[in-house]
Amino acid sequence: MDTPRTDPADLLRCRDSIYAGDLVVAATAWLGFFDWLSDSPARASDVCDSLEITERPADVMLTLLCAMKLIERRGDRFQLTDLSREFLTTNSRWSLGPYFATMRERPTCKDMLAVLRTGRPASWGSKENGHEWAKAMERESVAQGFTAAMDGRGAYLAPELASRIDFGGYSFLLDIAGGSGVYSCAIAARNEFLKAAVLEKPPVDAITRKSIAEQGMASRVSAVAGDMFREIPPGYDIHLLSNCLHDWGESAVVRILENCFASLPAGGMIVIHDAHVDEGKTGPLPVAEYSVLLMYSTEGKCYSVGEIRDMLAGAGFVDATFIPTVAWRSAITAKKPH
Repeated sequence: MDTPRTDPADLLRCRDSIYAGDLVVAATAWLGFFDWLSDSPARASDVCDSLEITERPADVMLTLLCAMKLIERRGDRFQLTDLSREFLTTNSRWSLGPYFATMRERPTCKDMLAVLRTGRPASWGSKENGHEWAKAMERESVAQGFTAAMDGRGAYLAPELASRIDFGGYSFLLDIAGGSGVYSCAIAARNEFLKAAVLEKPPVDAITRKSIAEQGMASRVSAVAGDMFREIPPGYDIHLLSNCLHDWGESAVVRILENCFASLPAGGMIVIHDAHVDEGKTGPLPVAEYSVLLMYSTEGKCYSVGEIRDMLAGAGFVDATFIPTVAWRSAITAKKPH
């Protein structure tokens, strides 16, 4: 399979970090976060209660500010760093607060404040039921555009994922919510003993079939219609969740993982490929920036390695292993016990 001669990681970051600045402006110029935290260290729950923001976006905000070295975590409390104390608090002679405040009326910045306050995404999922993103994907035009966008990214990321994981001993992979099938096609191309299927809801499954054929993999990779929140079809000894879980809140992620566990045979493997925050939720900065985009426009975020490991264990999986790939992405694998 062809690979590029150059590295697009910074281009991916350019797109993925687009909302991070608006979150810093909202924290500075709308919430007064740095002045508030300058009084004394605080827990995440104190941040939510005092500034009247909700847990998921607060977690994303705190992770970003840690990654930017504007705050630091000491045990279960956060405190300012010298950088933010000197440049982002009102009483400092070097305060950049007024400079950031010139951006506070940006529509996106105001939307960011609303997401912080309500926990509801500003884009696809802005209604109270929180599932408008999934509903939007039921429209063919939306599904085609979104699938093409993810396929462009996957053309670079998929071969790298395929090269980092040992699929020996397995025979049939199910690529759950796999879009164009770019990841399952790359894995099957590298592992000739393996066949694969992509699980997608209509109308995406039809787009998937066409894409698989265009990749020349129709004899090895198929598409099946289904809903990962209802039941995951049996008969597969590997489940792949690539860039999937980050679109959903924790309760939905738990449900998906539980469905995977119920469907996999004993000894089966699950592979979670995504951008993961580190154990301490202090970075990497490109992942923390990307998490802002996900928080802003979906029900999810970039989960930490520890959060994924805990949810996998809660669903019954064992032997969780972290595997770095490229462009700040990584895979976490785990097994269903024999």
